[in-house]
Amino acid sequence: MGAVMEAGTGTLRLAAAPIGRPEDASARLRAALAEAPVIAAEDTRRLRRLAGDLGVELAARVVSYNDVNERERAAGLVEELLAGRDVLVVTDAGMPGVSDPGYRLVRAAVAEGVPVTVLPGPSAVTTALAVSGLPTDRFCFEGFPPRKPGERARRLESLAGEPRTMVFFESPRRLPVSLAAMAEAFGADRPAAVCRELTKTYEEVRRGTLGELAAWAGDGVLGEITVVVGGAPEPRGLTDPADLAAAVAAREAAGTPRKQAIAEVARENGAQKRLVYDAVVKARK
Repeated sequence: MGAVMEAGTGTLRLAAAPIGRPEDASARLRAALAEAPVIAAEDTRRLRRLAGDLGVELAARVVSYNDVNERERAAGLVEELLAGRDVLVVTDAGMPGVSDPGYRLVRAAVAEGVPVTVLPGPSAVTTALAVSGLPTDRFCFEGFPPRKPGERARRLESLAGEPRTMVFFESPRRLPVSLAAMAEAFGADRPAAVCRELTKTYEEVRRGTLGELAAWAGDGVLGEITVVVGGAPEPRGLTDPADLAAAVAAREAAGTPRKQAIAEVARENGAQKRLVYDAVVKARK
């Protein structure tokens, strides 16, 4: 339970910034930029560029607030709030705290009883989800997949049975290997969408299976990337571990390599590949 709010404290405001076009900025964001006494910006140069595009003259004291200095800057910003000054948090694009700096400052402000509010607006997560053509009634946001191959494979494997639609961010440089890893973990036939440059001039939404998208991305992709992946299908076949292991053994006997057999049995039965692998190991013991 948070602390009781002290009289005279400022308000922490989290403001969603346009993810592409400046004209998507809300009237509330324009007003907040013009009126805020303190602005914590992920990139101060981009903030001033946005203000210029919106015709807003900044009167605030602007401080940088990014992934590198987020932890150390939080204390100073809370002091500003406790002294009665409002603090506006703006990241480069989208909502602060959603795969961007903001969470630690919100937590620190709440602990001190400082009021926190949001100026809603654009979000690459919900924008990509809406245009993906995949189920939107239940979804989860997984941020950026790990960069290291082993960590990435383990993270994706842990999500193989996730029934909700999944949303990821990825850099264009790592997109081909990430899509290939997703195809390996989730099955090459899992439906997905790659959303590029959302709301911008060269917006593109490429839909298909993970296998198809991995092949397409191999030629190189540019821009800001959001990936939406369909959730795991309901189990539709074998569920007993012994039966799954027997199905793998039958394929191996027919000449299919074990790794491929495990992947095929998992995909055809809507089972997690790890579960099938564990069943095979147990059966062999």
